[in-house]
Amino acid sequence: MKNIITAFLLTCSAPILSAADGAKVGRPVPNLSQLLPGASVPNTAGKVALVDFWASWCGPCIQSFPVLNKLQSKYGSKGLVIIGVGVDEDAAKYKAFADKMKVSFTIVHDASHKAADFFGPPSMPTSYLVDRKGMIRYLHTGFKGAKTEAEYVTEIESLLAEGK
Repeated sequence: MKNIITAFLLTCSAPILSAADGAKVGRPVPNLSQLLPGASVPNTAGKVALVDFWASWCGPCIQSFPVLNKLQSKYGSKGLVIIGVGVDEDAAKYKAFADKMKVSFTIVHDASHKAADFFGPPSMPTSYLVDRKGMIRYLHTGFKGAKTEAEYVTEIESLLAEGK
């Protein structure tokens, strides 16, 4: 019986530990290049980063992309880097969504879900705001229109000001 319980705990705890202990507020953001091999991930060292997990089938993602474009335009020259991580398994759906949304920030395709498995986003979209030191400072689940946009602006401006 002890062996069965041990096997069960090892089987069940391994995936939970990687997601649950991976990306949380107050922890360092992982190296995205390692989680997204072959993707062109911008250097975020010394910058404020917004890592946004999205999918083509996600209704709130359609609403969030114009806001992310606006944030990139307004704060990109001040040190903000936005990285959209698409989790669609189908590359054609990923590309069609990105083309339709006229994305002005970096997007990468996580078809293997290696990054999503590590971060463990609870819903789509989910965003992680990272400070200039590489620490996850804010987490946003879902997108609630003007409310989320206002939160992004306040948090981004605060994080950008910390680096001065």
